Amino acid sequence: MILRGKLGLLCLFSFISIALQAQENYKDVNTKNEHTVESVYEVKNYDQAKLKFRKKPKNVILLIGDGMGVSHVFAGMTANKGALNIQNMKNIGFSKTQSGNNYITDSAAGGTALACGVKTYNNAIGMDINKQPVKSILHYAEDNKKATGLVSTSAITHATPASFIAHVEKRVMYEDIASDFLNTDINVFIGGGYKHFTERKDGRNLVDELKGKGYMVYTDLDASSSFKDGKLAVLTADEHNPKYDERGNMLELATKKSLEILSNAEEDGFFLMVEGSQIDWGSHQNDASYVVGEVLDFDQTVGAVLEFAVKDKSTLVIVTADHETSGMSLEKGNMKKGYIKAGFTTGSHTGVMVPVFAFGSGAEEFQGIYENTEIFNKIFKLMRFKKD
Repeated sequence: MILRGKLGLLCLFSFISIALQAQENYKDVNTKNEHTVESVYEVKNYDQAKLKFRKKPKNVILLIGDGMGVSHVFAGMTANKGALNIQNMKNIGFSKTQSGNNYITDSAAGGTALACGVKTYNNAIGMDINKQPVKSILHYAEDNKKATGLVSTSAITHATPASFIAHVEKRVMYEDIASDFLNTDINVFIGGGYKHFTERKDGRNLVDELKGKGYMVYTDLDASSSFKDGKLAVLTADEHNPKYDERGNMLELATKKSLEILSNAEEDGFFLMVEGSQIDWGSHQNDASYVVGEVLDFDQTVGAVLEFAVKDKSTLVIVTADHETSGMSLEKGNMKKGYIKAGFTTGSHTGVMVPVFAFGSGAEEFQGIYENTEIFNKIFKLMRFKKD
């Protein structure tokens, strides 16, 4: 009986280990150093002198290119033959990404710094270094009668989006993170992670509970096309979404759908976070083509957001990263051919600063070099929020 008990525990721990590894298997190195243009898209250029924005933003859209450093941006620029939508964002700064307990942050601590304005330990989601829950900018937006949304190409329960919605001690607590969606009134969220809402150890079906709270829930983004007003959840994959060349323009379409829902909400403005998760994953794999494809997918989403901001005149758009991944360098390149050859110093994160690009209402506040927590503080101040 004792032997069976030990074997049972061993099997249980093995199952849990395999399940957790499945969430993180994008970190396996599979080095591919070169990328040549697959297709080129047109970039719209805006005359900054002619654009007039409201001084203080009514809406904030924060786009996070997970793992995206300067080399990643320039690799994308080269592959698109010299142009990115991000180049329209003339107010540029740099963010220092160190976590509360490590020179090299992970996405949980990095995401929490951006979302909540505190430095914390690696693995923490929405908690400070003493494991006390802290409110995110999304929660403050809700308190201030603004609509809110999250979009991600990963599971919506993964580290970066989770940092805006949940409070758990470890990022791998996916089912607990999913439960925290029921503790908010978020208007729209789109990403993977369906299993964390339905195939749970506690037997709860969070999809049914979301429907009970008035959400329309879909498992396919196309199926939600006619839905325009109300609370929306689209869980686009059992766990993570596939990479850019398999999922199509899901990120851009999901972002446009979120903007439609948030614009139609009755609240006074909105906060939306959009994550291009898999820039990080291609970097972990040291795969230059994966990196570039994800950067370009992310940049096309940036283009859609900038177009919205130009028309709206009261929106602040911020593009940044939670950290840099892979120590990517560019060893060769050709703008005319859309070709790059990359080098990588690691399959992990690095401690270098990451760029911050801003556009629209209040964008000038994001110039300079500052801690990643200042992004939260700057949004908080510009939105005129008040702390409890």
